[in-house]
Amino acid sequence: MTKKRILVVEDEQAIADTVIHVLENEGFVVDWVSLGSDAIVSLSQEQYALMVLDVGLPDINGFEVCKNIRIHYDLPIIFLTARSEEIDRVVGLEIGGDDYVTKPFSPRELAARVKVILKRVNQASVEVTQSGRLQIAPSGCDFLLHNQLLSLTSIEFKLLQHMYQHTGVVMSRDQLLTAGGFAHDAGYERNIDSHIKSLRAKLRKFDDNEYIKTHRGFGYSLNEIA
Repeated sequence: MTKKRILVVEDEQAIADTVIHVLENEGFVVDWVSLGSDAIVSLSQEQYALMVLDVGLPDINGFEVCKNIRIHYDLPIIFLTARSEEIDRVVGLEIGGDDYVTKPFSPRELAARVKVILKRVNQASVEVTQSGRLQIAPSGCDFLLHNQLLSLTSIEFKLLQHMYQHTGVVMSRDQLLTAGGFAHDAGYERNIDSHIKSLRAKLRKFDDNEYIKTHRGFGYSLNEIA
């Protein structure tokens, strides 16, 4: 079986060495760069299963790196940062991050989070029933609408996939958190609305149907549109 390759973007060598060591012990192949610009180049040259991305890089802020990457790539991203303020975590998740680890951190915890995220990505490839014009892409990690890729982030994909598997059923924010495997006390709940807004914007690029309906005080549902 081919080992999954992970890109670590961290300017402090001691931290990078620790992350590389623990991930290689878990069976991953790890590449390391210390600059955001080098990370962007690396992604154009190699296919990665996941990226561990430091926010405080010397050349480009990690959030800006993430925004640039999300234009072209949908690999999972774990932010690594010395910041602990909630606003930083919220911003990181809203721009397409999948998780957020604050320094100092447990290397084993980081490795566990990497494995959990990759497991979710693998599980996303399961067969599901198609609903109207909307369907799972052959890659198993995105959706097609009118045979065009929506280019979803991994968080957007997991939320839409869960509603897709329960078309017509009202899903509460708490249920969507559970479906995504997110911690309920980590500031994710208020972000569900932001991710739904982003999903709607991507769906409306292809037609004006209201695929996702808001049920005030209850949650959201995916409409079945023929």
